Amino acid sequence: MLKFYSRFEISDESGDPLTDHDMTQLHYSKITSLQKAVFAKFPELRNFALANVASVHSKEQLLKHFSPLSQENLRAIATYLHLVPSLEIEKDYQWCRYDTEFLRELLVSRHEKRSSQLEALNEMPLYPTEDIIWNENVVPTAYFSGEGCLALPKLNLQFLTLHDYLLRNFNLFRLESTYEIRQDIEDAVSRLCPWKAEDGAVYWGGWARMAQPILNFAVVEVAKPNIGEKRPSRVRADVSVNLAVRPEIKGEWENLRKHDVCFLISVVPPNPIGTKYNYKEAFIPQVGLKCVRGCEVEGMLDSNGRVIEDGPEPRPSLPGDQRTYRVWLDSNQYFIDMDNTDDGKDDVYGGFNILLRRKPKENNFKAVLETIRELMNTECVVPEWLHDIILGYGDPSAANYTRMQNQISAMDFNDTFIDMDHLRSCFPNYEVKVKTDDPTKLVRPFKLTFEDLAKKEQEEKHHVITVEPHIIPKRGPYLFNEPKKNTIPFTPTQVEAIKSGMQPGLTLVVGPPGTGKTDVAVQIISNLYHNFPNQRTLIVTHSNQALNQLFEKIVELDIDERHLLRLGHGEEALETEKDFSRYGRVNYVLAKRIDLLMEVQRLQESLEVNGDVAYTCETAGHFYLYQILSRWEQFESIVRPKSGRAVPVETQKTFEEDVDIADSCFRYIKHIFDELEEFRAFELLRSGLDRSKYLLVKEAKIIAMTCTHAALKRKELVDMGFKYDNILMEEAAQILEIETFIPLLLQNPQDGYNRLKRWIMIGDHHQLPPVIKNMAFQKYSNMEQSLFTRLVRLGVPTVDLDGQGRSRPSICNLYRWRYKELGNLIHVLNWPEYQLANAGFTYDFQLIDVQDFNSIGESEPSPYFYQNLAEAEYCVAVFMFMRLIGYPANKISILTTYNGQKHLIRDVINTRCADNPLIGRPHKVTTVDKYQGQQNDYILLSLVRTKAVGHLRDVRRLVVAMSRARLGLYVFARVSLFQNCFELTPTFQQLMSRPTTLSLILNEGYPTTRHHSMIPNMNVMEVQDMTQMANFVYSYYMEKVKVMKDYYQAQRKWEKPGDCHIKKHEGIISSHPGEDRDTDSEDEESGNKQMPVPIQDEPVEEATKSEVNDVAGCTQEPAKSEETNSTDANMEDVPESS
Repeated sequence: MLKFYSRFEISDESGDPLTDHDMTQLHYSKITSLQKAVFAKFPELRNFALANVASVHSKEQLLKHFSPLSQENLRAIATYLHLVPSLEIEKDYQWCRYDTEFLRELLVSRHEKRSSQLEALNEMPLYPTEDIIWNENVVPTAYFSGEGCLALPKLNLQFLTLHDYLLRNFNLFRLESTYEIRQDIEDAVSRLCPWKAEDGAVYWGGWARMAQPILNFAVVEVAKPNIGEKRPSRVRADVSVNLAVRPEIKGEWENLRKHDVCFLISVVPPNPIGTKYNYKEAFIPQVGLKCVRGCEVEGMLDSNGRVIEDGPEPRPSLPGDQRTYRVWLDSNQYFIDMDNTDDGKDDVYGGFNILLRRKPKENNFKAVLETIRELMNTECVVPEWLHDIILGYGDPSAANYTRMQNQISAMDFNDTFIDMDHLRSCFPNYEVKVKTDDPTKLVRPFKLTFEDLAKKEQEEKHHVITVEPHIIPKRGPYLFNEPKKNTIPFTPTQVEAIKSGMQPGLTLVVGPPGTGKTDVAVQIISNLYHNFPNQRTLIVTHSNQALNQLFEKIVELDIDERHLLRLGHGEEALETEKDFSRYGRVNYVLAKRIDLLMEVQRLQESLEVNGDVAYTCETAGHFYLYQILSRWEQFESIVRPKSGRAVPVETQKTFEEDVDIADSCFRYIKHIFDELEEFRAFELLRSGLDRSKYLLVKEAKIIAMTCTHAALKRKELVDMGFKYDNILMEEAAQILEIETFIPLLLQNPQDGYNRLKRWIMIGDHHQLPPVIKNMAFQKYSNMEQSLFTRLVRLGVPTVDLDGQGRSRPSICNLYRWRYKELGNLIHVLNWPEYQLANAGFTYDFQLIDVQDFNSIGESEPSPYFYQNLAEAEYCVAVFMFMRLIGYPANKISILTTYNGQKHLIRDVINTRCADNPLIGRPHKVTTVDKYQGQQNDYILLSLVRTKAVGHLRDVRRLVVAMSRARLGLYVFARVSLFQNCFELTPTFQQLMSRPTTLSLILNEGYPTTRHHSMIPNMNVMEVQDMTQMANFVYSYYMEKVKVMKDYYQAQRKWEKPGDCHIKKHEGIISSHPGEDRDTDSEDEESGNKQMPVPIQDEPVEEATKSEVNDVAGCTQEPAKSEETNSTDANMEDVPESS
């Protein structure tokens, strides 16, 4: 590490980064100065002085020349080069060594040629091998306590150069991916249970979804090296497997796409048939793993041995179960392996017997590493105003719009403000001047001029805003031509974030839960679209879900949908009828072109013009130029003559109004021909690929993708000539540092400069960071620190949103303490749903103490797979109670802090109520980590642990857990454990202020009319433990079913056809058959319903008659723990995240 950084590519004098060429020139100058010195002073080194540089710059060659020299000669040379003090001043440097070994090493290490980091990086295999995967020094597995030192790079606040920044990220990303690959290999190979058969062959005692035994493996092509390289340019192999598995698993294997990464594994099992795999012992000795090599899928072979290409055509169906895949091997690794084989080592390519695939979402590591390596091989041009901030130097506020030289003082805020009063309230510290005295004209849209932005730094700044309302010319005579308008009354801080985002520079927006981060982002995008119609904006998010939420809101604003494009594989989840993917947009353009040409034909017929003018966009353009425009100019010359004396025209309204209508009609017609002119390229480009590229590079103005897609497709986008001016990043605090940086460089620089003008990052560093599974990389290397968090730590100015509109104020108080000044928006105080209580519950939030069930609290069936049966049963019982008193299932989510508990709760739901039509399933059962960015009205939260606090000690996870609920939050936990945790004190003090036994209100259905501040004295039931709740709900359910059964049997009367009494329908009658208020469900006999039964080992507690008459509920008594722990527990229970 010391040698690496002592020779790092950076100037010791100026601190400027040095290229490989600069380092080579520096090396040559050192060698030549040494040669000149010895030529002049030391004749015994004359051969060295006259040799060419390439023959004397290696360590071996230098030692050959300097080893015969005496200590006096070595010191004389070192003194002459000013490497050691001279004899005259020796006494001032007592610490300096002068022995022969030191002096020789000093001269050799200074003048030997350093190995190029870039060359080493380019020759490095990107796939990890068995030597790295199970090397504890490189990829530590043990829980990292935070103490001690590891041989790992760190991501801190500052970096030497962009090369240093990229190199550290490259190494850490590679090692984190290696750790995940190790987990996948161990899981899949252990499931296959490789045993040693009697004949010495491998016998497979199990099966795995993600791995298959290899039938045949053969290297089919080793291409010649490229000029100047030693490694082969391409190595291809064929791998055959037998897919005699379930159809859905077979489909997953057959759907391996081009560029998917797989792993070839060789095992020689030492254990005989029947040996059970022990998860507590070392993995490699048990399975006899010999080697691991990565490969990249080119495609599956058809029956003729040809690769089946991906495309719109359906794949051919192949007979039998045997499938063969053509794969690319890593050329660097193959070259190294062949060298080792020549040296007498085993040929690793002759013994592969397992092919392993990985989940697509977790299998992008190779493409990301290639992208980082490619960035290091090209000249990274970061915008000048961002360069120092990314490296962590200089003034942190230098990129803020208030410090930028190219501030824009006058901006059109379009529909940001609802009205003039709203505008004034958003700028409390500004004096607002209006350019018109007519109050009827003070309607949006507004153009704002900020006088303080127009001034230079040394001039006195006045906080004055000049407001100029303006009228957008009508786009046409139809209602659908009216622009869509924003309806959200933004707060002053939200408006400041929008203003900052519209200005050039770096904008950081910190958005606590429920503060409208997405709405702010969408308004910034809309305003940029209207203010700078020629600029292009790139939207980047961490997850497909966030990107889809953003896109669904963008579609609702006044943005022409032909300028929207969504890249990646998540567009299928968009809840819109329109397809915003590349090919979806191409189809939209082609269909729109036909519609517009039909409009042109109608126009032609109305004008009685001959000819086929609506055949292509080109003919339509000629028609517009020679027929439409000439007629319009003639009309204008009559209505608006140059003399200024208008000709009398018969009008229906006033002259001005009728002229406005005529102008709007012409704008509508002109817009048709403008669109057709834009679509003309799609007539010239014939292939779908060319059309989609044109759409991406030229047509689209707002392009959205995930950070992973940006990292995967960077080379393709750059080669295509992709350009953009603005970047907006949502969920920025959840994106890895390197995945945040890559989107800055998705375009080639122009004249040596990056054209990026704005970078808007929106996130919340108080919520969960990026998911890093290895604790050493997470804590020691600080890999979980996002670039957003690092910039906040550096002191870059932020806009902190301060008004939350999600949770009740009482629930918001549970996490409000974590933020500076988080207040409540007015609607969480005034809306009826926030003013009413939660039906059936005494409190809107409560901490429920859950004790051991059958003397068991938390359990750990496999390492880190934590479960708590009592909490799982309690959560499900409360969910069933809520359903039976009328709560909609889609308004309830069950969250937990561990994957093991998530699986256990799902098992309990499947056992208790999943198929019961009265109850069903909740909206979601998932982990807190996976639920970040989502919300629901009612949250049931299980904290699982009873022995140690676990990873809820991370306050960021607590903030996420407390902020998912809008109206009701019920936390199930061991109170004695969590109340003593110092980090959680501010939240748990508030939770402990209420009783820790579940308090229910009987005889109250959903929705209630009770105010949330009212706590009735009657019908309050205190639930002491889970068993009481389970039995109570079961008794309730049985009574409800009995009442329903009696009711329906009493109603069941046979009437002859035509004798049915027709009643007049009361209430609203819908005119649409799909209206939600009408239902076509029919009641079934209760005999067909699933009937829960009570537990066998404990009698059902007799519910009092008053309880049974007051409530409706159901459950079974909790099952025994071994029954519900049947979930597959062979997975490490880290918090899930996307």
